[in-house]
This record gives sequence, structure tokens and C-alpha cells, in this order.
Amino acid sequence: MALDRRLGRVIAIAAVFTALMLLLRPARPHFGFDSNGRDHADGNTPSGSDRPQVRFKASGFDWTTVAQRYPVSLTHTLPTGSPKQLPPVQHAFTGYIHDTTTHARQQAVRAAFVKSWKSYKKEAWLRDELAPVSGGGKTTFGGWAATLVDALDTLWIMELKDEFYEAAAAAAQLDWAHTSDTAANMFETTIRHLAGLLSAYDLSHEPALLEKATELGNMLYMGFDTPNRMPGFWFNFQDARDGRQVAGTNDPSASPCSLSLEFTRLSLLTGDPKFYDAIARITDFLERTQSESQLPGIWPKLINFREQSVDREGGFTLGALADSLYEYLPKMTALLGGQLPGYEKMYRAAMKTAKQHMLFRPMVPDNDAEGQGVLFAGDAVVHENGIDHIAEGQHLSCFAGGMFGLGGKLYDIPDYVDLGERLARGCSWAYSVFPTGLMPEIFTMIECESIDGPCPWNEKRWKKEGNTKLPKGFKTARDTRYILRPEAIESIFLMYRMTGKEEYRDFAWRMFQAIMKATETPLANSAIADVTTHGAPAKSDSMESFWLAETLKYFYLIFSPPDLISLDDYVLNTEAHPLRRAKPA
Repeated sequence: MALDRRLGRVIAIAAVFTALMLLLRPARPHFGFDSNGRDHADGNTPSGSDRPQVRFKASGFDWTTVAQRYPVSLTHTLPTGSPKQLPPVQHAFTGYIHDTTTHARQQAVRAAFVKSWKSYKKEAWLRDELAPVSGGGKTTFGGWAATLVDALDTLWIMELKDEFYEAAAAAAQLDWAHTSDTAANMFETTIRHLAGLLSAYDLSHEPALLEKATELGNMLYMGFDTPNRMPGFWFNFQDARDGRQVAGTNDPSASPCSLSLEFTRLSLLTGDPKFYDAIARITDFLERTQSESQLPGIWPKLINFREQSVDREGGFTLGALADSLYEYLPKMTALLGGQLPGYEKMYRAAMKTAKQHMLFRPMVPDNDAEGQGVLFAGDAVVHENGIDHIAEGQHLSCFAGGMFGLGGKLYDIPDYVDLGERLARGCSWAYSVFPTGLMPEIFTMIECESIDGPCPWNEKRWKKEGNTKLPKGFKTARDTRYILRPEAIESIFLMYRMTGKEEYRDFAWRMFQAIMKATETPLANSAIADVTTHGAPAKSDSMESFWLAETLKYFYLIFSPPDLISLDDYVLNTEAHPLRRAKPA
């Protein structure tokens, strides 16, 4: 017996020593790439026994225990037929070779991500955002680790598997009841947290991530508990418990109308139809009112959802307040395999009106070859005397190139792919003409008479209407910030994948270099105050979660083999989270 006890102590001591050595060992190096530019799954991918266990932990409050004040029968069910064989979205990249230049660019993007992630982990772990200049963390979205959840799928895509499993283990333990906020933003929480968890599950198949997404979905579902089942902009926790929620009377159209991808995917994965039923009621509202607005075909940027009326607001845009409403129309077609024709019908009508009233071509110098024929998405204001077309561009509206291209591919509208290219090139060109190599957040331009007719440079008009302190063609830059936004590289990436044109990669590399030069800090990357400045721009100490979730993901993907997150297999939500598409059996 004494020998047995002694042997037991030796084994125990050896086990403790081994565990300590495992904890203290240096991080294993990353050992390179295969011929297609993918990471080898060796030193950076832990074995099943080494990696952290991703275990679901229930939140402190279960929203399914709250009785709904305005319950409904589930009248909308997911389509049960076979998904259609939709036209391919991606170009046929026959014989693709991942050359050394592209590989080096891919790794430069990855290095930028790793630097930002390491700083987030050290300075702001489980906080919503890193302060990239001063250090430390910020609480901006409920304190639910927005950057961590938003970046989960980027970690997976970049083959940072050690970091992915560590972050996923933390995400599965989040407590939605633990927040100092009194309300959650329905839109932001859905596109960042819910979609981030769903996408991470679609890629990794870790059950705990779907459990955590379902728990959050049950919380957000309570936001639909209003008299007309239209959610408000804010999900107020106490109002939801007390049954006092009502829809908004002047809410951004994109807010309740951009929840469809995430709630539909949640229903598809869980088999619970209530999530799809909730957003299908909003789809019914969109279909019913599309021709009732002051600019028939599109919806105003602000809507009275309480009365479900769209005819009182005269402002229309593809940019802020409305953008992802339109983005999700073709994306729902992709997600569901084209089984619901209403999305195509709405898209065709909306884009026809947008082309007529929103798109504009700027007047640029004749010797500026890159700027010839480019387009931007502007605004329209309807009033009693007619319609004002406003040549105001936004960084947010740069997504429109990808949206026109995606609809053009899915619905076989070649002209829309061409429009998408011109829109994407417009944003790339706008980056290039400013001294920092970056585009302002909001600006106005001198507009041509039409998007297709002749538009020679007019120096006299430029001197009269333009701003000589800005690049030629620009009138104002009323918001000169660059806040690490992804929309321009989003459309450049999508147009590369749709057309196979290598020049889009060159545009992307130029943009990436300019972003790094202007925004890099010792810790990560920061928003800047003024893209029009010569010299080093002032940094704003802000790094929203979309820097890791979207901007760097798009840059990485454009320099990666095209079958990595193929657009024929996935549809990306408005926060760049890939969700698996329904495909024919």
C-alpha cells in the first residue's frame, strides 16, 4: 500500500509538472501556407484535447419565461420546397494560382488583424471596444464584448484557431442580463452579436455558439411584442417585462427592416419558426407599402412603424438610415435559395427607382482616366414643387456597388453588374484623390446631367461651384472623418469575386496601404478626424468592432483563394458575417 501511495504521489507530481510546462510553454510558431495560400493546420490549430472547451452558460435571466403582451399565431413558415438552382454569383476562377505577391498582401492584412486582436486581448478583453490610442476598453454596445463576438468568424477565416477557441469559449459564457444599459439597440445587437454567433457556428459547428445565439434571439424576439408586432428602435428591458413596448413613429427604415437574414438563419438552424415569423411580418409591410411612398418603389429613410405609413416623409437615400433595407432584398433570395419571389420583385422595383433618382455621376477632369464614368449613390428629397436630387456621397453608401452587383448576378440583370462596377470604382477613386488616400465620411460633388451622357470637364463651373481646397470635382466635405469603415472595400471585394478582374485587387492594396499609413497606432488602428489634411492626421481614439469584423476581413478575403467563403456557398450579412446559403439537394 505504501508503494501504491508513493507511486500515486509521483504520478500526481508528474501530472502537475506537465500541466505547468504546457501553461508556460511559448506560443508555437505559425508554419506557413500550402500552394493555395491557406494556413497549415499544425502549429496554430490546437488538437481537440488542447483547445479550450466551448461550453454554454445560461444568462442570468431567461426571456422565454416572460409572457408576451401581444401574442400571435405563427402564420408565416419557412418555405418547405427545394431551393432553386440560382445563377452563380462568383466568377469562374479556372486555374487560380495564389502568387507570391497576393500571398504577401494577404499576410500583411493578417498581421494588421493580429496586432489589433492582441491589443484588444491585452487591453480590453471582454469589453466592447479597444481604445487604440490611449489603451483600455470602452462599453458601447451593452458591455457584451462586441469586438470579441464580431471578430469570431474572422479569427476562423484567418486560421487563428487558438484565438478562435479562446474567444468562442468566452462568448458562450456571455450573460445578456449583465449590462449597465437599460436598453439594447435592436439593429446593432442583431447584426453584430446575433449574426456573429450564428456565423461562428456555421463555420465551426460548435453547439454552444448556437445555444448562445438562440438565447440572444429569444431576448431580441421580445422586441417584437408590440401591438402591431413592429419592433422599436430600442429594446427597453423593463418595458419588455411590463408589456409596454410600442413601435416607433420616426425610426430609421433600416433598423427593423434589416433583421431578416439573422432571424431567418436562426429559424433554419433551430427549427423554431417564431424568429422567421417575426421578420416575415416586416416583409409583408414592405411589400404592401412599396408603391405608397412619395417616391414609389423605395421607402423613405424615416418611417412611422406604429401607424405603418410611409407617405409622410420626403427624404430618400441608399445611405445612412436606410442602407441595409435594400441590401437584404437580394441577400434573402440567396439565403433561401430563391424560394420567395417577393424579394426579387421588391429589389427590381427599388433599384429601378434608385437608378433614376439616386445614382449620380460626378464631373471630373478629362485627364483623370480612373475617374471617368464612375458613379455614386446620392439622396432625393420630394416636396410639393418636385424632386431635388442631391449629389451627396457617403462612405456608408459605398456598399451599393456590391448590392447592385449581387442582384445583377442573382436575377440575371447584366446592366446592374455594370452599375455595381461603376459604383465600386467611384469609391475607390474617391479614396485615391484625397491627400491621405482615404475618402471622407460625407461629401458633395459637382454632378453631371446624366449618368451615361457626355460630361466634359468645365473649369469655369468648377471654380464657381467647387471648393479649391478639395480635389477637383468635390464641392464640400462636411464630415471629413474616416472611422475605419468597410463599405468601400466591401464593394471592391464583391466586384472582384463577381468579375474576376485583377485590377480590383490593386485598388484594394492601394486602399489598404493608405488606411494603415493614416490610422495605425502602437496598439492597433484608430479612426482619424480629417482625410483632407496633408501630413499625419489627428487620431480619434476609436476602433469600432467592424474594423475586425468587416474591414480587415474583406481585405483578407480579396487576397485569398476565391473558394474561401465562396459567394455561391455563403451570403454575408451587413456586418460581413457569412451565413450558409440554402442549396439544391
